[in-house]
Amino acid sequence: MRVLSLFDWIACWYEALIRAWIKVDAYYASEIDKYAIQIAQKNHPDIIQLWDVKNIEGGGRLSNIDLVIWGSPCQWFSRAGKMLNFNDPRSKLFFEFVRIIREVKPKYFLLENVKMKKEWQDIISRELWVEPIEINSSLVSAQSRRRLYRTNISNVSLPKDKWILLNNIKQTEHSPLISYVNWELRIRQATKQWYIVAEEWDGVDLSYPQSKTRRGRVIKWKSNTVTTNGEVYICDKILRKLTPIECERLQTLPDNYTEWVSDTQRYKMLGNGRTVDVIAHIFKNLS
Repeated sequence: MRVLSLFDWIACWYEALIRAWIKVDAYYASEIDKYAIQIAQKNHPDIIQLWDVKNIEGGGRLSNIDLVIWGSPCQWFSRAGKMLNFNDPRSKLFFEFVRIIREVKPKYFLLENVKMKKEWQDIISRELWVEPIEINSSLVSAQSRRRLYRTNISNVSLPKDKWILLNNIKQTEHSPLISYVNWELRIRQATKQWYIVAEEWDGVDLSYPQSKTRRGRVIKWKSNTVTTNGEVYICDKILRKLTPIECERLQTLPDNYTEWVSDTQRYKMLGNGRTVDVIAHIFKNLS
């Protein structure tokens, strides 16, 4: 399989191909973040880096590409982010993907993105001639992460629920943020009583603690989508931050996959990464 990965980030796609037992003959990656490239190359030294997506053209060594993959940073269209539209220069990079698809003419393509306004979803569907399938990473991991997948790979369905919960991915070592004994942890929510009580093994996102609707959520026995801030959860009667290894497990990556950069960068890399087992589930339909 000859692969071209656009916005490759930390090569989660490569991990998914391996997990789906797909032989990789050549893997070309477009990425400009130096820390993401460092992690990708440490784990997969054979990756051929092409840098900026705007400089990629079909033909030459990109002839006979079997699979083109694309996953832009989710904040561009995310309801939890700035919700930029196609007039924003960063969002316009989607059309670089469309251009490259038309130039390279791969056998297969796969695009991952966040849920967004229907008018923007319709633009993407119209350009690619495929409707999305929504898959939540909670089916294969301990995080709730809803994403839209557009592909011409046949017979893509929802993965079976593995019932993986936060207590299944915990590390024994931890640094407490707040003692949880003998008091009730209330998280601001848009409910009748204005809050929800977080209990043992619940995931809590405190990125926007004063917001009623934007983050600040509690998810029962799961983590919220991994963000660059890192999440917290209640474990052994304390409120603590998820460790980088636990965040790797949320994305179904191997332990210490991102260990060569600082913890700050690790959280960022994992927050913008992919859930490997979801992608692998899709790739298993490749012929």
